[in-house]
Amino acid sequence: MAEVRVRLDHCVIAVSDWERSTSFYRDVLGAEVVDHPDGRVAYRFGDQQLNVHGPGLDIGALVASPPVAPGGSDLCFVWPGSVEEALAHLRRHRVPVEEGRSSAGAGAAGARASTSGTRTGPCWS
Repeated sequence: MAEVRVRLDHCVIAVSDWERSTSFYRDVLGAEVVDHPDGRVAYRFGDQQLNVHGPGLDIGALVASPPVAPGGSDLCFVWPGSVEEALAHLRRHRVPVEEGRSSAGAGAAGARASTSGTRTGPCWS
């Protein structure tokens, strides 16, 4: 039997505030903002993409059942520097940090920031 290789196509996050969310993912994390003709947006990090659902957007059948609710996502991004540098970066962008350090797996540490209803955190391994 041939091995099937599955790759992640995208994740969906739900936000409660479009401007705040886009500002965070674009300005703080460096995402490319991809606008879709139907009003949707996505945040792209290289080959990875976060599709975004939020207030006022009617995407009908494209939604999981039940739909993702703001705060229902927990995302982890790789940060190339130290914990202290990541915390300083988040503070420079006025992102409230919920936990200064936390265990995010074997040999990893992280900081959690709440951004428009989505828990997001840089991780170090």
